[in-house]
Amino acid sequence: MASLNIVLYEPEIPANTGNIGRTCVATGTRLHLIEPLGFRTDEKSLKRAGMDYWNELEVTSYINWEDFCKRNPGAKIYMATTKGRHVYTEVSYEPDCYIMFGKESAGIPEELLKENPDTCVRIPMLGETRSLNLSNAAAIVLYEALRQNQFDHMKLQGELHRLKWEDA
Repeated sequence: MASLNIVLYEPEIPANTGNIGRTCVATGTRLHLIEPLGFRTDEKSLKRAGMDYWNELEVTSYINWEDFCKRNPGAKIYMATTKGRHVYTEVSYEPDCYIMFGKESAGIPEELLKENPDTCVRIPMLGETRSLNLSNAAAIVLYEALRQNQFDHMKLQGELHRLKWEDA
């Protein structure tokens, strides 16, 4: 069964983190937050963006990148960046992989990208577009990883909804 992970490296905007948290709850994905954060996790705006789902979210916080690496040894990490050499659909996402996104103002630090060029992925965009909104980018890449893993842990819920419509 796929047990995917979203990693946010020093996120700055609480609404983005809240939206990503809601997506994680809806997909059974774990969320990892690497500090420092640009907000407190008890802020109203964070919970509002995550709606009433925030208390259902499986979230782990880390004091820094080193703490994350120490607590997740051997993790297969795909780094989403506009500098990625692979389009996000060109890689095969393992059922227990981590998909990392950088902070809104600067992305993932250049030194981390240089250390991991083969696992850097990008979302194609037109010309002068700097980047997509963080929560949109996370949803795009996460759902590709879920698709590649046949939405395995999500099938039952979809089947139940289909059956309810057919019985109506």
